[in-house]
Amino acid sequence: MTQVLSGKEVSQALMADVKQQAQQLIDRGVIPKLAIVRFGARPDDLWYEKGAKRTCSRAGIECETSELSQDAPWEEFEKVLSTLNSDPSVHGILVLQPMPKHIDTTRARYLIDPAKDVDSMSPINAAKVFEGDPTGFPPCTPTAVMEIIRHYDIPLKGKKAVVLGRSMVVGKPAAMLLLGEHATVTICHSRTADLAAEARKAEILVAAIGRARMVTSDFIGQGAVVMDVGINVDEDGKMCGDVDYDQVAPLASMITPVPGGVGSVTTAVLAKHVVKAAAALTSA
Repeated sequence: MTQVLSGKEVSQALMADVKQQAQQLIDRGVIPKLAIVRFGARPDDLWYEKGAKRTCSRAGIECETSELSQDAPWEEFEKVLSTLNSDPSVHGILVLQPMPKHIDTTRARYLIDPAKDVDSMSPINAAKVFEGDPTGFPPCTPTAVMEIIRHYDIPLKGKKAVVLGRSMVVGKPAAMLLLGEHATVTICHSRTADLAAEARKAEILVAAIGRARMVTSDFIGQGAVVMDVGINVDEDGKMCGDVDYDQVAPLASMITPVPGGVGSVTTAVLAKHVVKAAAALTSA
């Protein structure tokens, strides 16, 4: 029988630890604080921001938002980020993406302070992920995948893992995190020849392709562990993942649902990273 991997269960366990660490900081006069930078008021940004603030509040983490208009010039964005970088009361900075097209994303990535970059926007933190340096901040979503794997004691050493997707936000860092746990990793993408055949080789399959229900039963080897990172809205306006759950679940040994899976853990990881940053920045 397929085991459904509950993101809520993982999040609750993770938050218990985050609360304890946050309280240790609070007891010595340090209030962990997250600053969110948002352009405009896109519904998905507002949804994520609301969840992040709710999660942070549960851990005793303060949260503030700097909202810029969609057409805010680079100079305004640069000033906001520079102010947050130099503010000692701010320990974590999260810039909601995608940013408007007129904002130079590459330039922005170099602007954020890596020590406060809690979702791996900075190339320095990206490099630390690839080097296996634990002092950095991996992106929250692939880290949430790893938290679920750890919580359910899913063995990775020597296992064949396939990651569908090669973005710097999920695919590539997920592959590096899996590699760091001694899995044998293959990264697949839209140009991969016979994508379904490659996916079927996976004992651990991470779907981060960004297309609703693209991963069907043809992609799944019997007994695979399926981690669905996708968050999509289908033609009926319902949230769904990159995996066709009804087709895939009967073949999988374990699977994350959407909603209620990886996404449920992401904001808990964000809170964990804020507390980690606060501890490091105030340790002297």
